[in-house]
Amino acid sequence: MKNAEDSVHEGKHRHIDSIDSTGFRLLITLMLNFIIPVIQLIGGVYANSMALISDATHNFSDFIAVLISYVGYRVGQRGASAKHTFGYWRAEIMAALLNVAILVGASVYIVYEASQRLFNPEPVTGLVVVWIAGVGVIGNGFSALLLHKDARHSLNIRGAFLHMVGDLLTSVAVVVGGMVLIFKPWYWLDPALSLLIVYFILKNCWGILKEAGGILMNATPAGIDIEEVKETLEQIQGVCGVHYLHAWNLSSSSIAFSCHIVVLDQPVSNTETLAKTIRETLLNRFGIDHPVLQFETSQCGNGSTLCEISG
Repeated sequence: MKNAEDSVHEGKHRHIDSIDSTGFRLLITLMLNFIIPVIQLIGGVYANSMALISDATHNFSDFIAVLISYVGYRVGQRGASAKHTFGYWRAEIMAALLNVAILVGASVYIVYEASQRLFNPEPVTGLVVVWIAGVGVIGNGFSALLLHKDARHSLNIRGAFLHMVGDLLTSVAVVVGGMVLIFKPWYWLDPALSLLIVYFILKNCWGILKEAGGILMNATPAGIDIEEVKETLEQIQGVCGVHYLHAWNLSSSSIAFSCHIVVLDQPVSNTETLAKTIRETLLNRFGIDHPVLQFETSQCGNGSTLCEISG
């Protein structure tokens, strides 16, 4: 059976092996999200389609978003230093928040333009909209496929991935709208689709904002029950009590944890085996990969689950 140190080492090794491939996939996505909005913008102006121009604006904001994600990703790979003892992992979280700000700004622009068109509809060339939006469907679909793997363990990449999925869905909506306009002169449908695009943008932004905010506030990670962790550790042989528990995200893919462990009076060297068991339990059961344990022979303070400073 692998111990905690071996599991963490293997996890880090796989993460290091994926660095180049992750960066490469981001670069391909970056290139696609520059080409697609240029084509859509030209086609939108030619077809007089606000939905297509809105989609192009969204896609161009995603080009900036992916660029920020790439920079944040690279900065996040830097190791720890004397001034940044946890490294630069949270650079990716800051990148995710910056992306949210950009998308909200793009949404304000789209709502303004769409509102003007909604009350004063203008003719739209449906066939051109269908072909140009089709390019967006293919490009955004491929981009989402590229980022899907890394989105599972990085909030930064997940933000870029959600942008691509949102773009894919909105491009499909624009294609459908263009097909309707070929047969029906429902020109109000074009700006209405633009507002639908905004809805998807802001919905994704809210999810990223909540998760990023929780990480920056050192909130207990989702899925971690502090009381359950406490009860689990107190069941380990040799542990007399556990108090002052803290759990927080170093990044979207790493969980840090600290607590005080009460043990019988004994040489420090005797606690090494117990510490190893505790680390294995925290990693295998709760996914905690960065535990800091403080051993003591009697409870300090009031011995409560949470630190007194929290009150």
